[in-house]
Amino acid sequence: MVIAILMAGLFLAFSNGANDNFKGVATLLGSRTTSYKTALLWASFTTFAGSIAAFFLAQKLMANFSGKGLVPDQIVQLTSFSVSVAIAAALSVFLATRFGFPISTTHAITGALVGAGALASAGAINLEKLTSTFFLPLLISPVIAIIGASAIYPALSFLRRKLGVSRESCICIGNQVLMPAPSGLAAGSSAAMIQVSCCPQISVGTNVTCEERYIGQVWGLSAKSVIDTSHFLSAGMVGFARGLNDTPKIAAILLVGNLINPPFAIALVAIIMCVGGFMYAKKIAETMSYQITEMNDGQGLSANIVTSLVVIGASQLGVPVSTTHVSCGSLFGIGAVTKKAHWGSILKIVLAWFITLPVAGGLGFLAFAALRGVL
Repeated sequence: MVIAILMAGLFLAFSNGANDNFKGVATLLGSRTTSYKTALLWASFTTFAGSIAAFFLAQKLMANFSGKGLVPDQIVQLTSFSVSVAIAAALSVFLATRFGFPISTTHAITGALVGAGALASAGAINLEKLTSTFFLPLLISPVIAIIGASAIYPALSFLRRKLGVSRESCICIGNQVLMPAPSGLAAGSSAAMIQVSCCPQISVGTNVTCEERYIGQVWGLSAKSVIDTSHFLSAGMVGFARGLNDTPKIAAILLVGNLINPPFAIALVAIIMCVGGFMYAKKIAETMSYQITEMNDGQGLSANIVTSLVVIGASQLGVPVSTTHVSCGSLFGIGAVTKKAHWGSILKIVLAWFITLPVAGGLGFLAFAALRGVL
């Protein structure tokens, strides 16, 4: 029983780290404030710190995600139920990670709880608790994040201008390179092309071609250094908030039957989450950093402030919001304000969110059907 619970719970922790660890620092990479490696190290450190803090600050979340109150207590104590929930949620998150979709582990666990609970308790699922404790926070939190980011970025931009800090763009000046086909060759010929420089060309650089920098002074310090430092700290706050919010949800599975004590469960989850992030975060990093919206470091800072405030506040209240939904919602809001949102990618991400619940629910149902009576 102990081995089964450990393997299932740690597989979920690994999948969670792979899909979620980089989300808080995606703005650091997307705004070209730092490298992928540095961002990942910072994400791992801050997430681990949040995970350890969860033991002291997020006991209510641990209770909610044990399944108590959602299904009858005698079902919650079944090893087969907890293992089924962990396996179903982990498979859902891991598959999404392999395809590069940033989905919610909270969503996956909720779906798995409902799917396994539907078979285990024969219709005894507490629908009122399911709606108020799980579904409503998951639906409302990204909306709050979008509104928050849409409001805070213009406010911070106004403050920046008041402090005399301006944005520096680059202008690219050079000769346009033409590649005409040699005379006598048909168009589209595979023969070598001849490069000819002509026609002076001037273009304004973008975030894609050059780094957009802030110039000026803030309290006697370089504006860029102040903004970059604040950006790093805000990304660290998101990582900390994610560890604080997600670790107790996963650790709750390891506590079934009181076979493992809470400090050991949280420490194991924290370590394995970091391992998952180091091994499989690359695709999620590319999606979150580049495919939602173009951004500079000030816009990334604004998104992270909103994400960290919403997630930390929810953790303190015991409300199981999704860090994924909140962090993506913040970026959606920034993209909408700056008119640089990539709506095609955003639509795919939102569609993946809607698919997560039924997929995790179906896997939970099948896993419990297979394991019932075995564990």
